[in-house]
Amino acid sequence: QRPFPSECLPQLFEAQVLRSPDATAVVFDGQTTTYRELNRRANRLAHFLIARGITAESTVAICVDRSADLLIALMAVLKSGAAYVPMDPQFPEARLAMVMEDARCPVVVTQQAYREKFRHSEAHLVLCDAIPNPWDSGPESNPPPVAHGRNLAYVIFTSGSTGRPKGVEIEHRSLVNLLVAMGGEIGFTPTDTLLAVTTISFDIAGLELFLPLIHGATIVLAGSADILEGRNLSTLITRHRVTVMQATPTAWRLLIQSGWPGNPDLRALT
Repeated sequence: QRPFPSECLPQLFEAQVLRSPDATAVVFDGQTTTYRELNRRANRLAHFLIARGITAESTVAICVDRSADLLIALMAVLKSGAAYVPMDPQFPEARLAMVMEDARCPVVVTQQAYREKFRHSEAHLVLCDAIPNPWDSGPESNPPPVAHGRNLAYVIFTSGSTGRPKGVEIEHRSLVNLLVAMGGEIGFTPTDTLLAVTTISFDIAGLELFLPLIHGATIVLAGSADILEGRNLSTLITRHRVTVMQATPTAWRLLIQSGWPGNPDLRALT
């Protein structure tokens, strides 16, 4: 038994923004986003969602390519009080439709490239790459906290290998417990840089994407193509001086087979 914060993830992130507003939160494809900018953009989208009736126990689907926009969308949904439902854009349209129906998502945050995937859905589409974006001029302040520890943070669907995919409901307190416990176990600090390689449709992505954001550390977000290429992963580890990486045995094998020499400063989770 150990004590852990009663606050939900958005409030822990907002506290970190106050401590290190100009620190780099996310690096993707050569572009950096600071904690202040990530929070500001997430707040705008969160207020937009709240104005459309999204609140605690609502579900919002997220179907966004790996980029800073993905982190913004995830944090915005959590700030609104809702639970996010992660959807990999590469999944078949039939699976996305099944998840939408089962999770009863009234809103989908997605991109122009994927709007056709939801053409048969009655959900409202919010396009994070729309120009102009309707929330760009919205409030930048932190929304008042709505969710509490027993509200849902996200609903993630199983693969369906043993039948129809099932939505697993994860509460905020469980997510915060995991993040605080893992941060302590591996000694995570603001000086760390984590290479995130997991699709948001897998549960461990929550550790990769949120652990750095409550510690003032940096996420290096690997692109979809990089995840499948050992040499690209090796380059990212070296270029960004990555100190923490979580991956499956298959991904570690990809790295080794690509000629990666290893790194004594890297904490490897598998």
